[in-house]
Amino acid sequence: MVKIRLRRVGTKNKPSYQVVAVDARAPRDGAYIEKIGYYNPLTDPETVSIDQEKALKWLRHGAQPTESVARLLSKLGIAARSSSEQR
Repeated sequence: MVKIRLRRVGTKNKPSYQVVAVDARAPRDGAYIEKIGYYNPLTDPETVSIDQEKALKWLRHGAQPTESVARLLSKLGIAARSSSEQR
């Protein structure tokens, strides 16, 4: 199964994350299928950039977002757009 989750990058005590589509069995920082965007929680306000077309493509193909990614997607309005397209 494919998941959309955060992949940690950055240095010690200064994390930033890539939002990636990945096989559910892969380790957190392991190989991924496609990079969808990034998330930086250290900026004020936090920086979130997700390619809507790529995210919608993976959601249409059955990828399951993790809780944290689902929160980011709903914040950007992508999760609501995905559910309306499926109807």
